[in-house]
Amino acid sequence: MAESEYCGAWVVSARGSCDMQSITPLAEALGAAAKQHRKVVLDASGIVFGDSALLNLLILTHHEADLRVAAPAQQMRRLLELTGTDTFLKVRATVEEAAAC
Repeated sequence: MAESEYCGAWVVSARGSCDMQSITPLAEALGAAAKQHRKVVLDASGIVFGDSALLNLLILTHHEADLRVAAPAQQMRRLLELTGTDTFLKVRATVEEAAAC
């Protein structure tokens, strides 16, 4: 996991699977980011699998900060679409677009 500032947004980059067994580091990173930064971008380009644990984390973070999801892979895009979370989460094609809006 990597974190950095980009154009006024705090970017958290995740890799691999984000499920009940592996969500803790991402949850800690997003939780800390939401407490310290108004705009938080999750660079989801490296997430290869996500389940309800990831969805729950995204919703919780969305309530705490201005969360944007950047560059989700096909599986994650489909998960967001099927659950309707793409209707209220700001999902963008790139980190640059997510940080800018």
